[in-house]
Amino acid sequence: MIRIVLSAAVAGLMSLSMTGAGQAQERTLKRITAGEPAPLQKAMTQSQARRLCQQEMRGARESRSSIRQKMQICMQKKMEGN
Repeated sequence: MIRIVLSAAVAGLMSLSMTGAGQAQERTLKRITAGEPAPLQKAMTQSQARRLCQQEMRGARESRSSIRQKMQICMQKKMEGN
């Protein structure tokens, strides 16, 4: 009799702990996926964006720091799909 009661209590506690973990995961997932989705239609990988931006910057008559800044902006835009 005591075994049955104890096993039922343990099963109840386990189910409560499982639902608590599931709810926590669900809340975390909602938090992560909240907000605007990224526009992925024309997005590129980092290496693709770098290669394309280097081609666009080739022959530029500017300082290295200026080209580096423009490269970062260009790569960021290409990776976002703009």
